[in-house]
Amino acid sequence: MSSQENPEENLPAEQGSAHDAAHAGGTTVVQHDEDPLADPGLPAHKPRIQDIDERAAKRSERTVALLFTLSMLATVGFIASFVIFDIDKIIYVWPLGHISALNFSLGLTLGLALFCIGAGAVHWARTLMSDVEVADDRHPIEAAPEVKAKVMSDFADGARESAIGRRKLIRNTMFGALAMVPLSGVVLLRELGPLPEDKLRKTLWAKGKQLINMNTNEPLRPEDITVGSLTFAMPEGLEEDDHDFNTEIAKAALMIVRIQPEDIKDKRELEWSHEGIVAYSKICTHVGCPISLYEQQTHHVLCPCHQSTFDLSDGARVIFGPAGHPLPQLRIGVNAEGNLEALGDFEEPVGPAFWERG
Repeated sequence: MSSQENPEENLPAEQGSAHDAAHAGGTTVVQHDEDPLADPGLPAHKPRIQDIDERAAKRSERTVALLFTLSMLATVGFIASFVIFDIDKIIYVWPLGHISALNFSLGLTLGLALFCIGAGAVHWARTLMSDVEVADDRHPIEAAPEVKAKVMSDFADGARESAIGRRKLIRNTMFGALAMVPLSGVVLLRELGPLPEDKLRKTLWAKGKQLINMNTNEPLRPEDITVGSLTFAMPEGLEEDDHDFNTEIAKAALMIVRIQPEDIKDKRELEWSHEGIVAYSKICTHVGCPISLYEQQTHHVLCPCHQSTFDLSDGARVIFGPAGHPLPQLRIGVNAEGNLEALGDFEEPVGPAFWERG
């Protein structure tokens, strides 16, 4: 019969015989009554090569300093990338393919700067800072005076064991790397937009530039403008397939209406017109929406975004809505070919107010 058919009957006898046999052969069976979950304690501390060889410690120090120095150089490269690479420059990088040179250089240099700081700190901790393990009992949450004293003592011990006072090369390069990395964030503020300089004050309009009908792309003539009509124009030389078309048309878009000269109330408006033809910026002075609604009888134009209303017969002054100032007027005339032309640029900035506006 197998032991599985009658297990309980044979086990005690077998155990007893095995026990007797062990004693007969001179072998003692040890009973393990110790706690299997007892704290084994900390292993013996093994010193590193840097702890016993100052030359090895110096090599580690130079390695850490090199990493911090590379971080500083990468930060300088990050800043230089803004100057070197144009925002539209595309390069081929295997295996990424065609990507923006500016984005690639910014990501590479900033990533390298942060990595080198982290790698330097880790190498410093693993090779030069104390690696002696210390067991500390848990304590109440409240900070008793003796706890505060111990914390300050531990802090002083940590500062001493880190050798930050003695390893001046590491300390100085670390401070340099940490001081320069935030400069990357400062430079990133540039991406909020290009510096406006005087770009917001100027448009493509200049003396002698013809008014081009935006629907036909043909020069406008006085006879093309009838009383009560609204025509949109752009500067001569601006093409829709130009790279900066949207940027330029956002400042130079023009609306042209013809008003009977006797109905024009503003003296300067009449002087800057041609036979009752007046040209005003199409860009609303509230938030820059394009104006496209015109009331023939009142000569009012309405912005569809927030209902700012301007009187084109009275210097385009604001008569309703949130717009803060009138629409800029463009002084126009007729050239030798009989086409309407600009006699200069707008004398005030186009569109809504901005922080640099005087």
